[in-house]
Amino acid sequence: MTRARQTISLALLVTSAYLLLALPLLTEDSPIPSLLPTKLQVEVVPVLPVWAIITLGAYLLGRLGLGIVRFNDTEAAYKELTTQLDAARKNLGKRKVQWN
Repeated sequence: MTRARQTISLALLVTSAYLLLALPLLTEDSPIPSLLPTKLQVEVVPVLPVWAIITLGAYLLGRLGLGIVRFNDTEAAYKELTTQLDAARKNLGKRKVQWN
């Protein structure tokens, strides 16, 4: 299963679960009990998408912050970059490109 199929499947599952909770499927005189109390269905369920977006944003900002904090410059990376720059300068010199 590809990543796109997994994402679409998860999105459909979450959407279906949210709609099951959000839509009043049963009337008051139905013999089947409701999934949620009316107070939860009216006050909590409508704000779940906003809460999910805010939570996702906070999680992603946290990951970004940790990535910045853990970012280390290494000596090996510096040497590799300088050798690549030297090779690029030599290549440009062979092509008679002015390098300042």
